[in-house]
Amino acid sequence: MHNGPIYRATAEGDFRSGFHVLDRHCNGLGFLHGGMISAFADGALAWGVWNRTERLSVTLKLTLSFLDIIRLGSWVEAKPVVTAVDGDLVYAHALIRVVAGAGSDENAAARADAVFRLLRRRKP
Repeated sequence: MHNGPIYRATAEGDFRSGFHVLDRHCNGLGFLHGGMISAFADGALAWGVWNRTERLSVTLKLTLSFLDIIRLGSWVEAKPVVTAVDGDLVYAHALIRVVAGAGSDENAAARADAVFRLLRRRKP
C-alpha cells in the first residue's frame, strides 16, 4: 500500500501531520484501513519525538485505540505530544482526528500511545 502523501506543519511549535484519505488507503468496506492509521500514527509520533529531542528514534511500543471510522475524502490529522523523556526512552501520544470531510467536524477517530528509544551515534 502506498501511504502518502503525508503533510507536516512547519511552524515553530506546530507539529501536526496530516493526509487526505484516498481510495488506496481504504479497506474493502471503503473506510480507512487500520494499518494505514497505524503507519500514519507511528510516523507522526516519531516526528514529534524528533522535534522534541533532535535525535533519531525507533518505536518500541505502539498502541492504537480505534474510536470511529474514517471515510474516503476526509482530512486526517495528528498532533503528537511528548509526555516524558527518560534517558533514551521517550513517551508520546496523539489523537488521530478527522478535521474535514465526509460529514465530520473534527472528531477523534483513534488514539495512539507509544514508547520510542532514542538512537545513539556510534563512534567511527
